[in-house]
Amino acid sequence: MSASITGDPAATAISLPIEGMSCASCVGRVEAALGKVEGVGAVAVNLATERANIRLTRQVDRTALVQAVEKAGYSVPASTIELTIEGMTCASCVARVERALKAVPGVLEARVNLATERVTVHGSAAADTLVAAIKNAGYSAQVIDALDGDVSEEATAKKDAERATLKRDLITAAMLALPVFVIEMGSHMVPGVHELIMRTIGLQWSWYLQFILTTLVLAGPGRRFYRTGFPALLRLAPDMNSLVALGTMAAYAYSVIATFAADLLPAGTVNVYYEAAAVIVALILLGRFLEARAKGRTSEAIQRLVGLQARTARVRRDGSTLDIAVGEVAPGDVVEVRPGERVPVDGEVVEGQSYVDESMITGEPVPVSKSAGNPVVGGTVNQTGAFALRATAVGGQTVLAQIIRLVEQAQGSKLPIQGLVDKVTMWFVPAVMLAAALTFVIWLIVGPSPALTFALVNAVAVLIIACPCAMGLATPTSIMVGTGRGAELGVLFRKGEALQLLKDAKIVAVDKTGTLTEGRPALTDLETSAGFERAQVLARIAAVESRSEHPIARALVDAAEQEGLSLPTLSNFKSVTGFGVRADVDGARVEIGADRYMRELGLSVEVFAQTAERLGDEGKSPLYAAIDGRLAAIAAVADPIKASTPGAIAALHDLGLQVAMITGDNERTAQAIARQLGIDEVVAEVLPEGKVDAVRRLKAEHGCLAFVGDGINDAPALAEADVGLAIGTGTDVAMEAADVVLMSGNLNGVPNAIALSKATIGNIRQNLFWAFAYNTALIPVAAGVLYPVYGLLLSPIFAAGAMALSSVFVLGNALRLRRFQAPIAAAETAA
Repeated sequence: MSASITGDPAATAISLPIEGMSCASCVGRVEAALGKVEGVGAVAVNLATERANIRLTRQVDRTALVQAVEKAGYSVPASTIELTIEGMTCASCVARVERALKAVPGVLEARVNLATERVTVHGSAAADTLVAAIKNAGYSAQVIDALDGDVSEEATAKKDAERATLKRDLITAAMLALPVFVIEMGSHMVPGVHELIMRTIGLQWSWYLQFILTTLVLAGPGRRFYRTGFPALLRLAPDMNSLVALGTMAAYAYSVIATFAADLLPAGTVNVYYEAAAVIVALILLGRFLEARAKGRTSEAIQRLVGLQARTARVRRDGSTLDIAVGEVAPGDVVEVRPGERVPVDGEVVEGQSYVDESMITGEPVPVSKSAGNPVVGGTVNQTGAFALRATAVGGQTVLAQIIRLVEQAQGSKLPIQGLVDKVTMWFVPAVMLAAALTFVIWLIVGPSPALTFALVNAVAVLIIACPCAMGLATPTSIMVGTGRGAELGVLFRKGEALQLLKDAKIVAVDKTGTLTEGRPALTDLETSAGFERAQVLARIAAVESRSEHPIARALVDAAEQEGLSLPTLSNFKSVTGFGVRADVDGARVEIGADRYMRELGLSVEVFAQTAERLGDEGKSPLYAAIDGRLAAIAAVADPIKASTPGAIAALHDLGLQVAMITGDNERTAQAIARQLGIDEVVAEVLPEGKVDAVRRLKAEHGCLAFVGDGINDAPALAEADVGLAIGTGTDVAMEAADVVLMSGNLNGVPNAIALSKATIGNIRQNLFWAFAYNTALIPVAAGVLYPVYGLLLSPIFAAGAMALSSVFVLGNALRLRRFQAPIAAAETAA
């Protein structure tokens, strides 16, 4: 948040960030400009922190302060504020809140998400001003701490309490409405019920009983609709609650008149519709309850991530060990972790040794060995050993908190496809009310007798069936479930737009080093001549190369160490310029170099001709070793292709995509790798700055392009691509240039991300079609358009059931994404 406001409202302290200051004179100019604003008591500007701390003598519009800074030639940067909103029920509520916030001076953008019940505001307006604007629009709001990666337990408890209240009200409404429904509808549908009522309590007393039960329904469980619906109507900003309130109150008021003042109604129109009012409330509460349960399931991915956080930590302080809340751990604290415990915070091991299950971060199922100097990530699970770590990141700065924050941001985003929905729903509720009024008037004028009864019933049906809940939920619920499923698969969508754009990708361009390959040279081939033992040859080669810092030499030494070989002593080391190196190892002369060095030594390399040809086809350069004047071995060092890469390339082809490789390697090596992997297009010998030009050319030739890189040196290319995917290493998740972060550290996440994008957008389109087609088709039916031809009318009760069903259908369809099966299974992704 860019401004903090504390203290008494009459004498407030405001802190503003300032951009553009470079020296002490800038400080003076800003202080002078702010000091001229009426109501400002004192100003202190800090050049180092680039903030202005302002003490007010009375309340001052924050916009006036911002304008004063801008007039002085500086700027107050836009900030992002997140708020939770209570009281929204449909898409028209979303449009109304956004419109209210955009009217606030200093607000550049406001995005409301009905499914998460949150709003993200970008601009320079103060938080309290935003809260007040939302309150004036008829809703309540609360600021979310942007640095807190945790999901508030208080908010979760509040949602649980809301669901419990809905369930209680639903049961109450159903129990009260059922007798009303049986008495009224039973009289029309079940032979003998009417006669039974007439013989026992009589028609009038049955109406009195229905009146009492319906009044209890409307005044109790149904009160929520009137408490918000009628005030919204008075503000000329009707919402779903207004439609329900108008419809049920019209049916109820007509019935009350028919019960207690029948003489006021025209002859032949005296009838009651208590069952419509009571059952509509019960059915809509049923829809709300099912909706609330489904909404809870859409955020399960976040809840699971939050559940990975440890609650307490064992910290060494002042010579003793204390168990404290994890939120109280400070950077630099030494934290003890016992077997089977979750690591509380990010840190570096300072003592002890163990294996840690990091699958929740990397997807890798095999526990990773940890000893002094190794990093560990909060939320991962310690196995059998014990160790102590020094905290390096706590609270909202941990990797897990970053992941939660990225998922929340993606879930709260608004896709371009939502634009059409917003435009329609802004005018939808007023249009429905107009349609209901027209329905009433037309039936009253040209309807059959009793015209008033037909007019009332059909107008109520139009009001009830057209509630735009499904429209408002169609997009955000799919986004929530889709991005949550992505997080479970190790695919983090940093920007919601990427979720929509990725499905349109025609070509995937990949960086080679670190993306297709491991990113570090390694010994890939070693073949010995007859009479030489592999282990002895490798040990002697590594001993000679240990004197060199060249990456190839380092790879040979690493290979010997990984095989547990001890390096023999050497002497007389010499580098032969242009040819290779030589030294005496355990009394034997060892010479290592290319084929020309062997020929210089008078040795023929024909025995390895076939091997050399194969290595050349694979883009590897052969290296030869001679021992005591005899050709001993041929070796090759290369950046090995990740084991998961071939399967990932095949999966991309199966999705109908072309794959291009962009690399700085020479053409021959690049083409060899491309042939091996089945890559369609190669752009080789490209300097880092040339990757952007390569991306632009591929976009022009093929269309929408996704670029996959390591997120560091590939940042410009990631930004230039239509969608940038950064392959993470499990810990580096905050890659600013990328739109999508792949936690697995390999290419398998790319086809998974694209397939998920296609599935999510397809799901959104299904939801939108259902929501729009449903309203388009059923509003005319509710208005009675089928009556002249087929004699069919839609009862308000069935209209309420259909309306509730539409929202439940949309939510149920979105929840299907939880069962999304990735093209490459998790076990393979971890490979």
